[in-house]
Amino acid sequence: MEREAARRKAEELVSRMTLEEKASQLRYDAPAIERLGIPEYNWWNEALHGVARAGTATMFPQAIGLAACFDEDLMEEIGSCIATEGRAKYNAQKKHGDRDIYKGITFWSPNVNIFRDPRWGRGHETYGEDPYLTSRLGVHFIHGIQGDGPYMKAAACAKHFAVHSGPEALRHSFDAEASDKDMEETYLPAFEACVKEGSVEAVMGAYNRTNGEPCCGSPKLQEILRGRWGFEGHYVSDCWAIRDFHENHHVTASPEESVKLALENGCDVNCGCTYQKVMNAVEEGILDEKYITESCIRLFTTRYLLGMFDRTEYEDIPYTKVECPEHLALASRAAAEGMVLLKNNGILPLTREKMRKGHIHTIGVIGPNADSRRALMGNYHGTSSEYVTILEGIRREFCGAGQEEDDVRILYSQGCDLFRDNVEELSRPEIPDRLAEAKTVVDYSDIVIMVMGLDETLEGEEGDTGNAYASGDKKDLSFPPFQEELIRKLTAYCTKPLIFISVSGSAMDLNLAEEKADAVLQVFYPGARGGNECAGILSGRISPSGKLPVTFYKDLEGFPEFTDYSMKGRTYRYLGKAPLYPFGFGLTYGDCRAENIRGEVLPDPSEKDGFGGATATVRIVNDGAETDDVLQLYIRDEDSSFAVPNPCLCGFARVHLKQGEAKEVTLTIDRRAFTSVREDGIRDIFGKHFTLYAAFSQPDERSASRTGHSAQSARIQL
Repeated sequence: MEREAARRKAEELVSRMTLEEKASQLRYDAPAIERLGIPEYNWWNEALHGVARAGTATMFPQAIGLAACFDEDLMEEIGSCIATEGRAKYNAQKKHGDRDIYKGITFWSPNVNIFRDPRWGRGHETYGEDPYLTSRLGVHFIHGIQGDGPYMKAAACAKHFAVHSGPEALRHSFDAEASDKDMEETYLPAFEACVKEGSVEAVMGAYNRTNGEPCCGSPKLQEILRGRWGFEGHYVSDCWAIRDFHENHHVTASPEESVKLALENGCDVNCGCTYQKVMNAVEEGILDEKYITESCIRLFTTRYLLGMFDRTEYEDIPYTKVECPEHLALASRAAAEGMVLLKNNGILPLTREKMRKGHIHTIGVIGPNADSRRALMGNYHGTSSEYVTILEGIRREFCGAGQEEDDVRILYSQGCDLFRDNVEELSRPEIPDRLAEAKTVVDYSDIVIMVMGLDETLEGEEGDTGNAYASGDKKDLSFPPFQEELIRKLTAYCTKPLIFISVSGSAMDLNLAEEKADAVLQVFYPGARGGNECAGILSGRISPSGKLPVTFYKDLEGFPEFTDYSMKGRTYRYLGKAPLYPFGFGLTYGDCRAENIRGEVLPDPSEKDGFGGATATVRIVNDGAETDDVLQLYIRDEDSSFAVPNPCLCGFARVHLKQGEAKEVTLTIDRRAFTSVREDGIRDIFGKHFTLYAAFSQPDERSASRTGHSAQSARIQL
């Protein structure tokens, strides 16, 4: 159904409602209006990496792990899979009269905020630190969720508009101050792409203020969203954010004034309870009914676009689509693509032949995340019918080969608690109660695998229980203290080959692992059965191919304050010192490199300067084992003083190369990649000379030294 037709239907339906009925429909838990044949509907549902909080569903890797795949097509397939399962569950639950929270087909995903600071607890909900990567993945995820049929399969929601990335403890009262340049250069592009390219049906406002205005009642943000970008969908508040107007931001004096500010500035759905005061605001004479009517029309336009009042093809999607083999295979592919090999001195892969030659018969697995289901999940997750932890994956991968000479024994020790001083409460607190066991496992093993890190209780949203002292954020890059102690003592004690696996949704301090371990693998939160893919990478059944969507810093010395929203010194685009592991970095078991690159300008008569972007054709070759890898394209403006200091990602392609294979890949570079942003926020092409860089990493010295290959470059003159 076309939006114009859906809106006409919505206008007609809303015209038959009383004022009180219209007001009731602006709540997230909109009640039924039986006389008009309108069933109740709960707008609140989550689908960050699978249908969440409503029982069984395919659990994909957390969003940050999906970002590490650098795979647009995969994101679209995952979005479509989520929408299919969402429809299947919606159909079944509706049939049984269940229209409760988390049961609808309006998904409050994706999170396209920029992960500007590694301390932010919710950063793993995002697609990382780069606006271009975030834009591409967000747009394709939205396309998958919403589909391309006559009706939307489900409605996506880009959140949290627009400047939001911590601190979590301050979010209800914080004012995120960002310059016009940083707004246009960093914080807005992904949302703009979601609206203009993705045609996202909903946008969610953030808790905080941006430059003085609360995001769920901001005239400036609404002018950008609906004025400049032409957004026509509906806007939803973050949960209980409108209450913050009067209780925490103190920009209004009462709930009624908060209702007025939100509705007059385009906030259509209240996640929370403040819109229960809508009628009060009208009765007090401070709110015009026209704002209620317009919001109600927008919401029913969405419901018509979803086919809620028509017979659609989606009503035939059966419940058997939930966790079906095709969807589980897709989750497996995503987990494999999103794990990032950060170091390898040759110990990996642990093939059967290598283990026989090295007389490796016992593998020691140590660490609090080795056998943890929670460490697979991330936050905003559903429920899987099966979980495969990293320990279980290793056991499946390496044991039971059926040949006596291949028999492998797995020894396991938790090593320490995730964040408490000891595993057993009655043990002596001054003595780590699993350290002796961990050392014993080292003694009896031929190779040791440490599995350390975090989970959603230690990094996440405000109020997460295990990290109450930091409200979900991290204080720094360190592992929890008792994990730090275990890492320090075991790396000093262990003389066996050591593989370090980090399970986290953000950059951690991996300096000691980099120094002491033979291999370092970052697996993020890999999804319910991610242990299978982790073990497959260890054995060589899978060649790792993920790339870091965030910078892993050596330390935070000289790093800006967490509350400082200036981008100076943050992320790879503005970083002035060498990182530990750069954005875009990740090793494989192959040896892929770019041999040469040539650029070509594309004309476009519709542009005032006749310039429509460019293409880059890159010859690539693999001198190692067969593998996937991610070709990356970066651009630098050599003229403009407004350009960001470092080359910026402007294109990427996931490729598959057999051993010895060479091919040419052509990437299209959008005209926007050649623009820069002035201090007043004006974006335009200011330079004439540009350099393109092609490599399987970022074109920085650190990446070149670790991969052994420098980026190939080409000049483009406009």
